[in-house]
Amino acid sequence: MYKHTKRRSTAAKLVAVAAAVLLIAAGCSGDDEDDAGPIRIAIVAPSAENDLAFTQSMVDAVAAVGEGREIEVAVTDGTFIVEEAAAAIRGYAEDGYDLVIAHGSQYGGPLEEIAQDFEDTSFAWGTAVDFMGLDNVFAYTVRSDEGGYVAGTVAAQISQTGVIGVIGPVPVGDAKLYVDGFAAGVAATDPSVTTNIVYTDSFSDVALAAEAAEAHISNDADVLTGSAQMVVGATGVAKENGVAWFGTQANQTALGEDIVVASQVYHWEVLLDSMIDKIEAGILGGEVMTATLANGGIEIEFNDGYGLDAAIQEAAEATIDGIVDGSISTGQ
Repeated sequence: MYKHTKRRSTAAKLVAVAAAVLLIAAGCSGDDEDDAGPIRIAIVAPSAENDLAFTQSMVDAVAAVGEGREIEVAVTDGTFIVEEAAAAIRGYAEDGYDLVIAHGSQYGGPLEEIAQDFEDTSFAWGTAVDFMGLDNVFAYTVRSDEGGYVAGTVAAQISQTGVIGVIGPVPVGDAKLYVDGFAAGVAATDPSVTTNIVYTDSFSDVALAAEAAEAHISNDADVLTGSAQMVVGATGVAKENGVAWFGTQANQTALGEDIVVASQVYHWEVLLDSMIDKIEAGILGGEVMTATLANGGIEIEFNDGYGLDAAIQEAAEATIDGIVDGSISTGQ
């Protein structure tokens, strides 16, 4: 059974009358009186749970975990304000959740304090490569440069103008890794192709992302990509102009079935299953976990509706194999 409860942040309550509660059955009745009960997982994340980007990648991953385990899930999204996120994280710990996921690198400061107050609760923090020396914190991250590199190799081959535009949010974490990997993939495939990179300095400003996309197109870009939840602004501009798009974090085909070439999808469930196994064994943290192409934590999902040339897709799949076996380096 996968039980999903939506908790609104303080900001979200200003625009929502009540919290939504969703109950989804996933193969387990949960009626066995001898059952130890579901694993209780809480997610605190900065953007909407259906953002087709960073937050949705974790919500979808936890749902995937629920296909094989009995879990109860609560989600507090829209917590761009760190203080609101901290209150939610602490609240879930007080409520006795088994695993509290602080899905935002900006949450590290308060999490370090909260985790020390609840030594019997397991916390997960990402994307981050530091568990703060705490035995009840799992840090998790992703080699987003790997998928970025693959996307870059394809982008270089389909561009007709020889100009590609990248819209980044803030140059940190998996966003910067993705951008750097994408640029490296383009350069390795065709050094004559120009990759123009713009950072908006915002994860959430949809209007800025749209402006950046328009600027790229005005400078002859016929292929675009970008990271974070603000990309819906950029994909809208790409769709209006018939410009190809590469997604990351979650499958973004729904943002434009005729323009999305492929998406790098984060499968955090690969790491979450390992975390839960450890928690059940009494290990609450003290480790960094990384999602990669090799361990299945990253997957490149091609959009059949785009009509990518078969030879280019085959070359991309060969690149994936090369990254996995170590014969190809993303340069990161």
